Amino acid sequence: MALETPTDAAGDASSAATRLVVSYPADLSKWGRFQVEKPSFQAYLRKTRDTAEPGDIWEEFVGVGCCGSSLDVPLRVESLEDGTHIGDETEIEYSVREACGIEGSWRVQSQGGPSHS
Repeated sequence: MALETPTDAAGDASSAATRLVVSYPADLSKWGRFQVEKPSFQAYLRKTRDTAEPGDIWEEFVGVGCCGSSLDVPLRVESLEDGTHIGDETEIEYSVREACGIEGSWRVQSQGGPSHS
């Protein structure tokens, strides 16, 4: 059985992007930044997102704090290089954009939360 190659709207095989830049809001807590930047979360994005376009916004669940409050982070696709398909080798980088009023604090293990070093 042959593996299928992702195709674009025109039916052409799309190449895997070499680099994907996504941004998170400036008011994302230190704990939240740690969650989205760790290798396991990047692997999750590579497995769950097939394609991306600049401007796409992904609401991603990144964890539950000690009190059961969840943190959903709006990640925005800023740019892709060399393709639109997200593959195992696509490098994921982050940038910071304007604050959006994201809720954080102790309820989701923010500044008062445990150390992750």
